[in-house]
Amino acid sequence: MEQDLLPNSISGHQNDAVEDDDDAPTLSLQALEALKEFLTEQSQSSNDTAAEADSAPALISEDWRMSQFWYDHHTAQTLAEEVLTLCKSDSTRVACVACPSLYAYLKSIDSHVSVQLLEYDRRFEQYGSDFTFYDYNQPEDLPLDLKHGFDIVVADPPYLSQECLEKVAKTVSFLARSEKPYLLLLTGEVQKERAAELMGLIPCGFRPRHSSKLGNEFRLFTSYDPGTRLGGWDN
Repeated sequence: MEQDLLPNSISGHQNDAVEDDDDAPTLSLQALEALKEFLTEQSQSSNDTAAEADSAPALISEDWRMSQFWYDHHTAQTLAEEVLTLCKSDSTRVACVACPSLYAYLKSIDSHVSVQLLEYDRRFEQYGSDFTFYDYNQPEDLPLDLKHGFDIVVADPPYLSQECLEKVAKTVSFLARSEKPYLLLLTGEVQKERAAELMGLIPCGFRPRHSSKLGNEFRLFTSYDPGTRLGGWDN
């Protein structure tokens, strides 16, 4: 397809009927260079998209009836790298509350990382002992061996309501270790004040995105100062 747009095809070959027509359309050298640059950029973009698809782990399809919207590749990769940066030792335990795509990326990058997925969708039971059924309406109805057992807790409440965030905050408190846990919350911009009130979290400059291109503005909040990572704290 690209060969059809090379200079020889555009202006270097015409039939006898129009060969003497001074008004026949041609492209200037500047226009040809611009066209070639555009085609190169398009090709690079396609290659980058293909590379992302190759590196992304296989995900179970979203179910909008359960308010499931997976992160796009860049968001999931960034979050996974941040969590792994926070893992200080092989004994570090991570809890993913209602964010199964993050679990998949973590395991894809480091299969040995200790991650527990708390999720309502029982399709994820395929993850075996890494899966715990979770209903945010019963925020502390969880196995006792999970209580205060996690160094890092990442939560993504399924709904943007005050009630949902309040209940998920109880779950986070139940799961997090007693002393200085790393907490990460992904939710809408509208929850900024509640995130601060309920869990003392501060928004980061990094803006999460979803593969479904949701219209709501989402934010990432943390309990710790990420420094230069994640765009820093957005004070």
